[in-house]
Amino acid sequence: MNYPNGRKNGDLYKQKKLYSHQFGNRGMSLEKDINDTNAYYLETKKAVIHKKPTPVQIVKVNYPKRSAAVITEAYFKQASTTDYNGVYREKYIDFEAKETKNKTLFPLANIHDHQVDHMQAVVAQGGITFLLIRFSVLDETYLFPAERLFAHWDAHLKGDKKSIAYKTIKQQGYFIPFQYKARVDYLTIIDKLYF
Repeated sequence: MNYPNGRKNGDLYKQKKLYSHQFGNRGMSLEKDINDTNAYYLETKKAVIHKKPTPVQIVKVNYPKRSAAVITEAYFKQASTTDYNGVYREKYIDFEAKETKNKTLFPLANIHDHQVDHMQAVVAQGGITFLLIRFSVLDETYLFPAERLFAHWDAHLKGDKKSIAYKTIKQQGYFIPFQYKARVDYLTIIDKLYF
Protein backbone atom coordinates (compact mmCIF):
# COMPACT_ATOMS: atom_id res chain seq x y z
CA MET A 1 0.00 0.00 0.00
CA ASN A 2 1.33 3.45 -0.90
CA TYR A 3 0.56 6.69 0.91
CA PRO A 4 -0.04 9.99 -0.96
CA ASN A 5 3.53 11.13 -0.27
CA GLY A 6 4.84 8.06 -2.13
CA ARG A 7 5.99 6.28 1.02
CA LYS A 8 5.12 2.61 1.33
CA ASN A 9 3.47 1.16 4.41
CA GLY A 10 6.63 -0.82 5.18
CA ASP A 11 8.67 2.40 5.09
CA LEU A 12 6.50 3.89 7.83
CA TYR A 13 7.00 0.74 9.94
CA LYS A 14 10.78 0.93 9.43
CA GLN A 15 10.75 4.61 10.39
CA LYS A 16 8.83 3.89 13.62
CA LYS A 17 11.13 0.98 14.41
CA LEU A 18 14.17 3.15 13.79
CA TYR A 19 12.77 5.89 16.05
CA SER A 20 12.05 3.48 18.89
CA HIS A 21 15.51 1.96 18.51
CA GLN A 22 17.12 5.39 18.66
CA PHE A 23 15.12 6.26 21.77
CA GLY A 24 16.04 2.94 23.32
CA ASN A 25 19.75 3.60 22.93
CA ARG A 26 19.27 7.27 23.67
CA GLY A 27 22.52 8.00 21.82
CA MET A 28 24.41 8.02 25.09
CA SER A 29 27.35 6.08 26.30
CA LEU A 30 27.44 4.36 29.66
CA GLU A 31 30.02 6.86 30.86
CA LYS A 32 27.77 9.84 30.03
CA ASP A 33 24.82 8.18 31.78
CA ILE A 34 26.96 7.51 34.88
CA ASN A 35 28.33 11.05 34.89
CA ASP A 36 24.77 12.44 34.70
CA THR A 37 23.70 10.09 37.50
CA ASN A 38 26.64 11.13 39.68
CA ALA A 39 25.85 14.81 39.05
CA TYR A 40 22.27 14.13 40.20
CA TYR A 41 23.55 12.31 43.33
CA LEU A 42 25.83 15.27 44.13
CA GLU A 43 23.11 17.86 43.47
CA THR A 44 20.64 16.04 45.74
CA LYS A 45 23.36 15.41 48.36
CA LYS A 46 22.86 11.65 48.10
CA ALA A 47 26.52 10.77 47.40
CA VAL A 48 29.85 12.20 46.28
CA ILE A 49 31.17 10.03 43.44
CA HIS A 50 33.42 11.24 40.61
CA LYS A 51 35.23 9.89 37.58
CA LYS A 52 38.91 9.50 38.31
CA PRO A 53 41.22 11.48 36.05
CA THR A 54 43.66 9.39 34.05
CA PRO A 55 47.25 10.43 34.86
CA VAL A 56 48.92 11.58 31.63
CA GLN A 57 52.43 12.88 30.94
CA ILE A 58 52.38 15.54 28.20
CA VAL A 59 55.49 15.37 26.01
CA LYS A 60 54.87 17.65 23.00
CA VAL A 61 52.60 20.62 22.50
CA ASN A 62 52.16 22.61 19.29
CA TYR A 63 50.94 26.18 19.32
CA PRO A 64 49.28 26.74 15.90
CA LYS A 65 47.83 30.02 17.19
CA ARG A 66 48.73 32.16 20.07
CA SER A 67 45.42 31.41 21.76
CA ALA A 68 45.40 27.66 21.08
CA ALA A 69 47.57 24.77 22.12
CA VAL A 70 47.40 21.24 20.66
CA ILE A 71 48.86 18.27 22.52
CA THR A 72 50.59 16.12 19.89
CA GLU A 73 52.28 13.54 22.11
CA ALA A 74 51.36 12.23 25.56
CA TYR A 75 51.75 9.02 27.55
CA PHE A 76 49.92 7.40 30.42
CA LYS A 77 52.02 7.85 33.56
CA GLN A 78 50.79 4.63 35.14
CA ALA A 79 48.09 2.02 34.77
CA SER A 80 44.80 3.37 36.03
CA THR A 81 42.78 1.54 38.66
CA THR A 82 39.01 1.83 38.20
CA ASP A 83 36.86 4.54 36.60
CA TYR A 84 34.92 5.98 39.55
CA ASN A 85 35.22 6.43 43.30
CA GLY A 86 33.64 8.34 46.14
CA VAL A 87 31.63 8.13 49.34
CA TYR A 88 28.07 6.99 50.00
CA ARG A 89 26.52 6.57 53.46
CA GLU A 90 30.00 6.72 55.03
CA LYS A 91 31.25 3.88 52.81
CA TYR A 92 33.95 4.06 50.17
CA ILE A 93 32.54 3.26 46.69
CA ASP A 94 34.79 2.26 43.79
CA PHE A 95 33.74 0.84 40.43
CA GLU A 96 34.63 0.20 36.82
CA ALA A 97 32.24 0.86 33.91
CA LYS A 98 32.37 -1.38 30.84
CA GLU A 99 30.31 -1.46 27.67
CA THR A 100 30.12 -4.32 25.19
CA LYS A 101 28.38 -4.75 21.85
CA ASN A 102 28.28 -8.51 22.37
CA LYS A 103 24.77 -9.87 23.05
CA THR A 104 25.72 -13.21 24.60
CA LEU A 105 28.79 -12.59 26.76
CA PHE A 106 31.06 -10.10 28.48
CA PRO A 107 34.73 -10.59 27.45
CA LEU A 108 37.06 -10.70 30.44
CA ALA A 109 39.74 -9.17 28.21
CA ASN A 110 37.88 -5.88 28.87
CA ILE A 111 39.27 -5.95 32.42
CA HIS A 112 42.93 -5.75 33.45
CA ASP A 113 44.88 -7.49 36.22
CA HIS A 114 45.67 -4.25 38.04
CA GLN A 115 41.97 -3.33 38.10
CA VAL A 116 40.99 -6.64 39.72
CA ASP A 117 43.92 -6.32 42.16
CA HIS A 118 42.64 -2.87 43.08
CA MET A 119 39.08 -4.17 43.56
CA GLN A 120 40.35 -6.98 45.81
CA ALA A 121 42.23 -4.39 47.91
CA VAL A 122 39.05 -2.28 48.20
CA VAL A 123 37.04 -5.32 49.39
CA ALA A 124 39.80 -6.19 51.90
CA GLN A 125 39.47 -2.68 53.37
CA GLY A 126 35.68 -2.94 53.69
CA GLY A 127 34.86 -0.76 50.67
CA ILE A 128 32.17 -1.43 48.09
CA THR A 129 33.35 -2.21 44.57
CA PHE A 130 31.66 -3.54 41.45
CA LEU A 131 31.41 -3.47 37.68
CA LEU A 132 28.69 -1.62 35.80
CA ILE A 133 28.29 -3.57 32.56
CA ARG A 134 26.19 -2.32 29.67
CA PHE A 135 25.18 -4.61 26.84
CA SER A 136 24.76 -1.74 24.38
CA VAL A 137 22.96 -3.72 21.65
CA LEU A 138 20.43 -5.00 24.21
CA ASP A 139 20.36 -1.61 25.98
CA GLU A 140 20.69 -3.31 29.38
CA THR A 141 22.91 -2.27 32.26
CA TYR A 142 23.86 -4.52 35.20
CA LEU A 143 25.66 -4.03 38.48
CA PHE A 144 28.00 -7.00 38.93
CA PRO A 145 29.52 -7.18 42.45
CA ALA A 146 33.30 -7.59 42.59
CA GLU A 147 32.94 -10.52 44.98
CA ARG A 148 31.18 -12.43 42.17
CA LEU A 149 33.68 -11.25 39.56
CA PHE A 150 36.65 -12.72 41.45
CA ALA A 151 35.69 -16.38 40.84
CA HIS A 152 35.28 -15.72 37.11
CA TRP A 153 38.59 -13.85 37.07
CA ASP A 154 40.43 -16.73 38.79
CA ALA A 155 39.07 -19.14 36.15
CA HIS A 156 40.20 -16.66 33.48
CA LEU A 157 43.75 -16.59 34.89
CA LYS A 158 43.86 -20.40 34.83
CA GLY A 159 42.86 -20.32 31.15
CA ASP A 160 39.47 -21.92 31.82
CA LYS A 161 37.37 -18.88 30.94
CA LYS A 162 37.55 -16.00 28.48
CA SER A 163 34.20 -14.42 29.22
CA ILE A 164 31.15 -14.30 31.47
CA ALA A 165 27.94 -15.41 29.77
CA TYR A 166 25.16 -12.83 29.51
CA LYS A 167 22.78 -15.25 31.29
CA THR A 168 25.27 -15.52 34.19
CA ILE A 169 25.46 -11.74 34.50
CA LYS A 170 21.65 -11.66 34.48
CA GLN A 171 21.56 -14.30 37.26
CA GLN A 172 24.47 -13.08 39.41
CA GLY A 173 24.19 -9.37 38.67
CA TYR A 174 21.48 -6.78 39.17
CA PHE A 175 19.58 -5.13 36.33
CA ILE A 176 19.47 -1.32 36.50
CA PRO A 177 16.47 0.14 34.67
CA PHE A 178 17.01 3.44 32.87
CA GLN A 179 15.52 6.43 34.69
CA TYR A 180 15.09 10.07 33.87
CA LYS A 181 17.22 11.83 36.51
CA ALA A 182 19.40 9.09 37.96
CA ARG A 183 19.90 7.41 34.57
CA VAL A 184 21.91 4.50 35.99
CA ASP A 185 20.67 4.44 39.59
CA TYR A 186 23.20 1.99 40.95
CA LEU A 187 22.88 3.27 44.54
CA THR A 188 19.40 1.72 44.81
CA ILE A 189 21.08 -1.67 44.31
CA ILE A 190 23.91 -0.80 46.71
CA ASP A 191 21.25 -0.02 49.35
CA LYS A 192 19.77 -3.51 48.94
CA LEU A 193 23.13 -5.30 48.95
CA TYR A 194 25.12 -3.53 51.63
CA PHE A 195 22.82 -1.55 53.93
